[in-house]
Amino acid sequence: MYELPMFPLEQTVLPTAVVPLHLFEPRYRQFARDVTVRDEPEFGTAPIERGREVGGDDVRGNVGVVARIVQHEEFEDGRWALMATATRRVRVVEWLPDDPYPRALVEDWPDDDAESYPGAIDPATRAELDAGVQRIRTAAERLQPDRTIPAIVLADDHAQAVWQAAIVAQLGTLDGSGLLAVPGAAARLEQAITLIAERAEMLEALADERG
Repeated sequence: MYELPMFPLEQTVLPTAVVPLHLFEPRYRQFARDVTVRDEPEFGTAPIERGREVGGDDVRGNVGVVARIVQHEEFEDGRWALMATATRRVRVVEWLPDDPYPRALVEDWPDDDAESYPGAIDPATRAELDAGVQRIRTAAERLQPDRTIPAIVLADDHAQAVWQAAIVAQLGTLDGSGLLAVPGAAARLEQAITLIAERAEMLEALADERG
C-alpha cells in the first residue's frame, strides 16, 4: 500500500491508454510540479462515478490505474500539459483529503490468474477478440468514408491485447469500469469479447441506417 497523487476523471482509463492532460487549476499546477520531479513520475486516476470533480461533491471509484508521465511542459502563464501512459491496475484503499490536490492510498492489483493466464487462453477465443476489433474498424470506415482508418494490430500478450481492444472499441464509462474491475485476465477476455461485439453491432446498425 502506498500513497499516490490522484487525478479523477469523468471517464474510465484502461491500461495501455494514452492520457493527455491540460492543467490550469492552481491545485493541479501544484500536482504537476510535484509529480514531474519524482524519480518515478507517476500518478493515479480513477473514474468519477457521480457528480463532477470540478467544484467537489463527486463520488470517485475505487478501482483505477497508475499513469506514468512521458512528456510534460509548463507554459509561461503557469498552465501545464502532460502526456502519460496508463500502466497497471490499482485498488483505492482510502481516499485522502484533497490537500493540496486529490490523493489516495492504493495497492497494486495484478490479475488473480496472472501465473496461469498464458496457458488459459484458447487461440479460438483470441481470434474472436481480433474479429470483434475488425468489425469495429469496418463499421467505423463505413461511418467515416472520407477517413482512412489504419489497421489495428493487437499485442501478442493477451492481457495487453484485451485492454487495447477495449480502447479501440471506445467502450462507455460503465462498461470500461466493469472491465477494469474483473479480477482475472481470462474472465476479462470473455467479457471484452461480449462488450466489443455489442459495440460493433451498434456501429453496424448506425452505418446501415446511414446507408
